[in-house]
Amino acid sequence: MTVVTSSASSTVPNFSEGIQYFGEALPDFEKYGVTPAIESGKSAIASPTDTNAVYQTLLAADALRYLTLQVTGSKASGHPGGFASQAEAYAALVMLGHKNIITEVGHHAPGFYSAMFLDRSLEDMGISTVQQLRDRFREKHGLLGHLSGYIPGILAPAGPLGQGQHFAMAAALLHRDKLFPFTVGDGGLGEPYIMSSMAHFNTSYPQVTNFLPVLVWNGYSQEHHSMVSLKTNDEMIAYWKGNGFAEVVLVNAKDFDDQNQPGDYVDSTAFSFQKRLEFTQAVLVGMDKAARSALGGTLTVFIIKQLKGAGVHALGAKSHNLYPKDTLDAPHIATALQKRALSAQAWQTVRTNAERAGGGPAAKTAVTEFELPLADIGELPLEEYAVGGEPKVSTTAMGRLVGIVGNKDKNFLVTNADGNEASGIANINQALKINHPTTDDLYNQAPGGQVYEPLSEDACAGLAAGLSLMGARTLWCSYESFAINGLPIWQTVTQAMAELRRKTPSTITLFTAGALEQGRNGWTHQRPEIEAYFASLMRTGNVFPLFPPDANSIQGCYDWALQTKNKGIVITASKSPLPIRTTLKQTEEGLEKGAILLHEIAGGKTVVFAVIGDMTLIPVFEAAAFLETEGIGVKIISIINPRRLYRPHDTAWDTCSEPDGGFLSDADFEQLFGGDALIGVTGGAAAMLEPIMLRSNSKRDSFAWKRGETTASAGELMAFNGLTAEALTKRAIELVH
Repeated sequence: MTVVTSSASSTVPNFSEGIQYFGEALPDFEKYGVTPAIESGKSAIASPTDTNAVYQTLLAADALRYLTLQVTGSKASGHPGGFASQAEAYAALVMLGHKNIITEVGHHAPGFYSAMFLDRSLEDMGISTVQQLRDRFREKHGLLGHLSGYIPGILAPAGPLGQGQHFAMAAALLHRDKLFPFTVGDGGLGEPYIMSSMAHFNTSYPQVTNFLPVLVWNGYSQEHHSMVSLKTNDEMIAYWKGNGFAEVVLVNAKDFDDQNQPGDYVDSTAFSFQKRLEFTQAVLVGMDKAARSALGGTLTVFIIKQLKGAGVHALGAKSHNLYPKDTLDAPHIATALQKRALSAQAWQTVRTNAERAGGGPAAKTAVTEFELPLADIGELPLEEYAVGGEPKVSTTAMGRLVGIVGNKDKNFLVTNADGNEASGIANINQALKINHPTTDDLYNQAPGGQVYEPLSEDACAGLAAGLSLMGARTLWCSYESFAINGLPIWQTVTQAMAELRRKTPSTITLFTAGALEQGRNGWTHQRPEIEAYFASLMRTGNVFPLFPPDANSIQGCYDWALQTKNKGIVITASKSPLPIRTTLKQTEEGLEKGAILLHEIAGGKTVVFAVIGDMTLIPVFEAAAFLETEGIGVKIISIINPRRLYRPHDTAWDTCSEPDGGFLSDADFEQLFGGDALIGVTGGAAAMLEPIMLRSNSKRDSFAWKRGETTASAGELMAFNGLTAEALTKRAIELVH
C-alpha cells in the first residue's frame, strides 16, 4: 500500500484534519465504495447481502480501528485491542441502522468515541476534526478514559465489569420497539452477574427480548487468556442456550482464514481482501439475523470470534493497553496505522453512512438524549400521625406511598432481593405484585407485577438504577446489611447522573432492618459500615443519605426524593414500631437545613446530642432525662439530611448537573448545634457524623457502631457497642466538667 501523510493531500475532507496517514483506494473502490450504501433519506442499508453494503461495512470497521489506535496513540494511553477485535460487529450494527449501542466494557471507550466522532455526535462538545478528537482524549472536560454520562450519543457509563447488561435491559424495558445491543468481552464473561441477571430478567419479562448481547470472543482478557478461551464453539453455544438464549448467532473469523494463522482465534485483517469481504458479509448477515430475532421476541446473542487486537498494533492481551512507549512516532504504532489507512474518499463514504445510519447522529437520536415522559403522580397523600401517639413502623408508612406511586406510574419498578415482607413493606407487594411467572395470591405474585425480586443485590440495584438513568422512577429496597453487593452499579449511576446532560429521576433506595434490629441474626446481618460508603459519596455533591426518625418523617423524605433529579437518595429506616417524634413540617425543615431540634431543656451547661437514626434516639432520650435531673441542659438534634450540614466547599455540588447548593449556614449551625459539649450518636458508621464534627467548636465526642454480635435484643446490641444511656450520660458529664 502506498501511504501519504495528511499534509501531502489536498483533497481530504475537513473532518479528517489530524489523520496522519491516508492510503490508496482499496480494490474495486470505484465500483463499491464511492456511493454511500445508506441512501440519502434512509437510516440503514437496503440489504445485508448487497455488495456495496458489505464493502462499506469493511471500510467502517477499518476506520474505527484506525481512529481507535490513533486516538489512544496520541496519548500513549488507553485501550485499543478489545474494540478492534469486534470492529466488524459494531460497524454492522451501525450500517443496519442501530445506534442505541451500550457496552459492558469500559475499555471499549476509544472505539465508541471513534464511532461518535464518525457520526458527528461529538460536534455537540466541540469536536469536529480528528485532531480535536486526539487532543480531547483522556483530558478534563473531554473524552475520559472510560465511558460516562457526559459524552453525546453514549447511552450509559461503563467501567466496572458486570454492569452493562443492566443498562441494556432497562432501556429495552422502556423502549420495546428499539434494539439495545451491548458489547460484552469474554474476559468479563466470568463475572457471575451478567448471565444470572439476564436469566432472571428473561423469566420476569419473557416478552422483552430487544436487548442483544454481542459477545466479543477474542480469547483474552486484560493481561492473559480469558477463562473461556478453551471452550469449543459448540460448548460456547451450549453455554448461552443453557442460560436461556434460544438463538445463538456465532461468526468465527477462523472459518474465513486463508493465511494459515495458528490457534482458534485469528485476525481477519490479515486475510486476502476477498476473504475479508466474505467475513464481513457473514458478520453483517449474522447481525441482521440476530437483530431481527431479538426484536421479534426471541432471546438472542450474537458472538463474534476474532483474535484480540485484530488490525491494530499488537495481538492478544498485549493489544489491550498502551504504555508510554506506544506513541504515534513508535514504529509499531505507525506501521499499524499505515496498514489501516483509508483513502480520503473512503473516509467521506464512511462518514456519510455513519451520519445517515439510525436517522442521524446518536447525539440526536439515541433514547438517552431525550427526557422520558413521566406519568403524573400528583400530590402524594401523606398521612400524619400524632406526635407521642401510637408507635408506627416507618417502612410500612412509606410502603403505602410506594404503592400509590406504582399504581399511577406503570413504568415504576421496585426491586428487592431479600423480600419486601421481611422489611415491613408487604403493602408494596399487595399493591404492585411481585413479577413472577407463577400466579399466587397468597404471595402477591403474578406476571406483569411491578416488584422485581431476583436473589441478587447486583441485579436489584442494576435494574433499578439503570431504569432511573434511562429516565424512569424506581425504588431499590434492601437490608442495609446486604446492599453493599449492589452498590457498585448504584454508585456508577449516581456519578453518571452528576454529569448527565439531561434531567432524570433520582435513583432512590430504602435500606431497612439496620444492625440494631438484627440482634438474633448475628453479625452476618449487622453491617452498617455501608453508611461510611454513603458518607464518602456525600462529598460528590449529588448523594443524599436520609435518616427519618419516625413514620411521619419517612413519608416526607420519600416525597422530597421523588421530586429531585439526577441524585442518589438513600433512605435508611427501621422496620420496628417506634415512637412518633416529629411532624411533617419538621421533616420539611430537616430536609432543608439538615437537622431539627427534637428536645431542649435549659440547664447550667448544655450538652448537645447530634443523633443519626431512629432507634438510637431511645438511649439518648434516656440519657437526657437523667442529665436534666442533674441540672445539665440538653438539646437533642435529629439529623435527617446530613449532606446539608457540610460546608459548601466540602463537596463538589457545583460541578454536578442539577446542582443543589443548599447548606446550613454557620450562624444556623451554631444556633442548632452550639453548646458546651457535643456528642454525635449513630447506630452506623461514625463517618456519617463528619459534617457535624468538622464544624462544631464545642468539646465533642462520638458514639458509633463498632462490630456485630449475636444478642437477644436491640438494646443488648447497642450496649455491646457502647450505645447506652449510662455511657452517654457519663461521657456528657465528663465533657461539661
